[in-house]
Amino acid sequence: MTEPALDFSGRSALVTGAGSGIGAAVARWLDAHGIATLHLVDVNAEGMAALDLSCEVHRHVHDVSDPQFWGGFERAAGTLDHAVVNAGIALGGAPIAEQTFQHWRRVMAVNLDGAFLTLAAALRLMQANGGGSAVVTSSITAIKPVPGIGAYGVSKAGVAHMTRIAAAENAARGIRVNAVAPGGVDTAIWDSGEAFRKAVEDHGREGAIAAMGAGTPRGRFATADEIAGDIGYLLSDMAANVTGVVLNTDGGFSL
Repeated sequence: MTEPALDFSGRSALVTGAGSGIGAAVARWLDAHGIATLHLVDVNAEGMAALDLSCEVHRHVHDVSDPQFWGGFERAAGTLDHAVVNAGIALGGAPIAEQTFQHWRRVMAVNLDGAFLTLAAALRLMQANGGGSAVVTSSITAIKPVPGIGAYGVSKAGVAHMTRIAAAENAARGIRVNAVAPGGVDTAIWDSGEAFRKAVEDHGREGAIAAMGAGTPRGRFATADEIAGDIGYLLSDMAANVTGVVLNTDGGFSL
């Protein structure tokens, strides 16, 4: 039986980056906890189509960095109770002195600009609805500097601070805004890295993930479902007094 404070019956939620990884896991978690309507956004149409959900689902195959999409979404969505601002890309990386501006801007366009457009649209809908909650996916690399991934880390630091500002601006409106900062999670975001692809060739994907996780205090990477549980808690009424928090969920990596 679902804990009443974790019951999302009759509510609607937006999840970006829903075609795989954390976003797909959040969609499944919300469905299992009674959500009535889900708006899913991703460029990965096949991934979204593969989600077997029992609630009403609206799938939007769009890039979150497109402002025209969000204008249309607001007009069509009606009401909104919750939002998970999760879409992001990594695209490998390089030291800042060797980073191309084209790469920098592409990462910022999705991870920071797209998060801004998503959160702003969601906040307007929740303001009109009289309240709600949002969770933004940041990263432990927003807190702990990791060489070679400057664009990604800076974009995730930006969304973490955007979360705190949005929380301060909307608390009096009955809207809570929090973020999660995952460490290593077993998702497809690793697949774009050259070193990871080489490790997969040598040891298989499961072995490559296990080897990276072995060096963390917990001894393994998180699953997407574990992070979805953290996000679900922050969205839920169980976290009614929690806003403006960036929750480290990194298995001790930042210690």
